[in-house]
Amino acid sequence: MSVPLRFLLIAIPVMLLAVLVVWLAQAQTGAEDPVVEQVQAEIKPIALSPDQQELDREISRIGGTFAGHVGIAVHDIEALRTLHFNGLERFPQQSVSKLWVAMTALDEVDAGRLDLAEMVEIRSRDLTVFYQPIRKIVRRKGSFSSDYADLIARAIVESDNTANDRVLRRVGGPEAVQDFLDGHGLSSIRFGTDERTKQSAIAGLEWRQSYSQGPAFFDARDQVPDARRREAFETYLADPPDGAPPVAIVEALARLYRGDLLSEESTRLLLDTLEQTKSGPRRLKAGAPEGWTVRHKTGTGQFFDGEQSGYNDVGIVTSPQGRGYAVAVMIARTREPTLTRMEMMQSIVQAIAKYDGMRASDANATEPSRGAVAP
Repeated sequence: MSVPLRFLLIAIPVMLLAVLVVWLAQAQTGAEDPVVEQVQAEIKPIALSPDQQELDREISRIGGTFAGHVGIAVHDIEALRTLHFNGLERFPQQSVSKLWVAMTALDEVDAGRLDLAEMVEIRSRDLTVFYQPIRKIVRRKGSFSSDYADLIARAIVESDNTANDRVLRRVGGPEAVQDFLDGHGLSSIRFGTDERTKQSAIAGLEWRQSYSQGPAFFDARDQVPDARRREAFETYLADPPDGAPPVAIVEALARLYRGDLLSEESTRLLLDTLEQTKSGPRRLKAGAPEGWTVRHKTGTGQFFDGEQSGYNDVGIVTSPQGRGYAVAVMIARTREPTLTRMEMMQSIVQAIAKYDGMRASDANATEPSRGAVAP
């Protein structure tokens, strides 16, 4: 038997098995899944251009030299190509998950089931934990009244946990958000649960409404035995209920940018809101050159024993010429100083800008000069 024939007899069943595994995974999810798509791509590799190879090397260098568990993904929206480092692993999202609540709410608007002008009143019973500027208003006035358009903006721009959880309740809770993700082929993104439940579990606590007042949550957390806190912390990191692969997040952002997830009006509203984000000004945003636009959402988790879980920034960076790139930088755990983390995130945007410049140069080089005849 010749060597090529022997190779074919072995290779063909293996390839068929791989295709069968991918097909079964798609059948089970009932929708396309970025992780499955990545497996399919790896069965038949697509060659990278020299520019993409350079960006891929830089992403790997940045991720590989960072002292912590980091996942990075960059999606060239125009070229429809994703490059990543640890991008298939699930990383804790923390407040990045507010994106999916906002999308679910705007999907409800598009379906006529929610009016953004609908008024809502927030009282002490609605308060959550950690960052929630609304709490100051409630403490001063006893309640806070606004509409859902304002709450969505507060959840994204200020990362207000109370605003987000109130929108979450209005759209039908965590199940409704997961249904939105699953229905759009983004089932590898887990939403998890509301902020009160999630943050309490990470700390080894069960939520009590009294924790929403003053330092009560921190005081209660300090009373949790170290062994119990360690167990809760490690359990969260081992299988985060709000876990998501960076490649899936950039796929979702790219679809949002292209208008594939929401109506034109809702897409524009969410992109405009992401551009106004105030949290994390020294993460991705600080790495963008002058003239670039950054629309992003941060996520920041709890500390335990000098280590932080879930330090993220994801978004869409756009060149002055309008070329868009979806990017996700997600740190599962690290002891690195905050400044080092921010600089790492900035370096990813700088690498994207360099890649964009190379692409522009290549495009200019292939255009015929004025007066020349194109072949």
